Amino acid sequence: MSLSALELQIQTLPDSPGVYQYYDKDGKILYVGKAKNLKKRVSSYFNKVHDNAKTNVLVKKIVAIKHIVVPTETDALLLENNLIKTLQPRYNVLLRDDKTYPWICIKNERFPRIFSTRKMIKDGSEYFGPYTSFKTVHTILDLIKELYPLRTCNYDLSKANIDSGKFKVCLEYHIGNCKGPCEGLESITNYEKQVQAIREILKGNFKESLKDFKKHMTDLALDMKFEEAQKIKEKIEVLENYQAKSTILNPKISNIDVFSIVSDESMAYVNFLQISHGAIVRSHTMELKKKLEETNEELLELAVVELRERFHLLSKEIILPFELDFGDKIKVTVPKLGDKKQILDLSERNAKYYRLDQLKQIKIVDPDRHTNRIMAQMQKDLRLSVEPRHIECFDNSNIQGANPVAACVVFKDGKPSKKDYRHFNIKTVEGPNDFASMEEVVYRRYKRLLEENEPLPQLIIIDGGKGQLSSALKSLEDLGLRGKIAIIGIAKRLEEIYYPGDSVPLYLDKKSETLKTIQHLRNEAHRFGITFHRDKRSKAAIQTSMETIPGIGEKTMIALIKQFKSVKRLSNATEKEISDVVGLSKAKKIVEFYKKSNPEQ
Repeated sequence: MSLSALELQIQTLPDSPGVYQYYDKDGKILYVGKAKNLKKRVSSYFNKVHDNAKTNVLVKKIVAIKHIVVPTETDALLLENNLIKTLQPRYNVLLRDDKTYPWICIKNERFPRIFSTRKMIKDGSEYFGPYTSFKTVHTILDLIKELYPLRTCNYDLSKANIDSGKFKVCLEYHIGNCKGPCEGLESITNYEKQVQAIREILKGNFKESLKDFKKHMTDLALDMKFEEAQKIKEKIEVLENYQAKSTILNPKISNIDVFSIVSDESMAYVNFLQISHGAIVRSHTMELKKKLEETNEELLELAVVELRERFHLLSKEIILPFELDFGDKIKVTVPKLGDKKQILDLSERNAKYYRLDQLKQIKIVDPDRHTNRIMAQMQKDLRLSVEPRHIECFDNSNIQGANPVAACVVFKDGKPSKKDYRHFNIKTVEGPNDFASMEEVVYRRYKRLLEENEPLPQLIIIDGGKGQLSSALKSLEDLGLRGKIAIIGIAKRLEEIYYPGDSVPLYLDKKSETLKTIQHLRNEAHRFGITFHRDKRSKAAIQTSMETIPGIGEKTMIALIKQFKSVKRLSNATEKEISDVVGLSKAKKIVEFYKKSNPEQ
């Protein structure tokens, strides 16, 4: 079944918070939306008929989806808002007011007012935010109002108007919320000093303000005004807990571009985030196909130049994961901590998600390309001379006690080849001896392949540490195969990879596809061996049980073993079920025997 490009995109979306963007056949943006879970939210558009006719029309027009991953649902809200304002998609024109987030404005005027607003007007006023909720804004404004009494009227408080006595103080002055600048009762110098203190609070610099607040609270307490002091204490606690985390980034981070890179054997993926006023306004991931073994430094340098030209980026500072030189006009920052490091990590996450999306799509659409990539990666990670197209893995961890067995599983092109799986009954070893059993099984396996002129694997994996590996290596040496087949051991405790003659193990990245393939082989060998061991024990138990039933011969035993598999199933079977296999006469003997053995039945 072939899948469309759109279906593939939906199928490979991450289960993460973020923002999605829909595009039409001409590449024009149709809609921007937010999601707590991108995959679930986007899928919901396509798996049902919507009540709203416009939504159904929108869905029919979608031919491409882009998405940006963010750390939290709150960040998704803010990013959605920024992208809607920046991109102005056709189907977002009916955006409700509650999706436009509030700012705090310090008005550009004499004796500035400070208030909340949803609109930014370019008149020289200062804006702080956006904030995730009006509750936060109101808390800050209430705190400012209580500690710094400012005017709330919209009078034009020019010097001429004040000097002429045009205005009179209002109720706000009489109740102590304003110091009466309209009648010249407060100087512009004192007022501006308060505004500067408020500006620092809004920037997140609370140190000096908190000192003043705490002094104010102490003074109230000394004056025995405990209720008022408690109110100030509550405000201080809010302020101490408040940080500028309601925005995507620190608002002081502005006009900066962020670049990160992730790569594999054949491709590199560079993510770019454009930051303006502390928020992401653009995200893009580009692919670079490797021709040679280019380094990440070389690839990122090329990508930064291309992206800056493509998007006409003029920022003087860029954030990168490592140092690169782009001349004196561009400042390169390689953050280790703080807000800039967080946004670099976010860029890298977007690059990784993009790469995973591409790999999942390749796996579905072009499995051969996916296999080739895995094989090339395994060859590099395991330091092999050839790609491990044929891998065999041995497990004998299940030989404790009676019925010792071992298992060999075979993977071809990274996938299980179950028809080639083999079980082994241990023949030459007395008692539980992992090392000797491994030596026997490996010898028998490859002696037979050589005798039958069957193809040998490029890689042998031994489930166990250095001891089992040495035993397997001895068998290869006896057969003249040492050095002709690569062989490694994997120890379970820390997933250590051991090589012959090397006491220092190799540790692969826990998330690497090479380690995942090896773990798949090891787990499959263990499962296959355990299944065989259980079957063998069950057959031994049923055979031992049946040997004591009078009138039951070897042929009857074999038929019953095939049918019922275990003693328990046979003893619980009805006379009719048993007679269908061995006849009525023998069935009656068997039922009678088990009734005597288990009188409670």
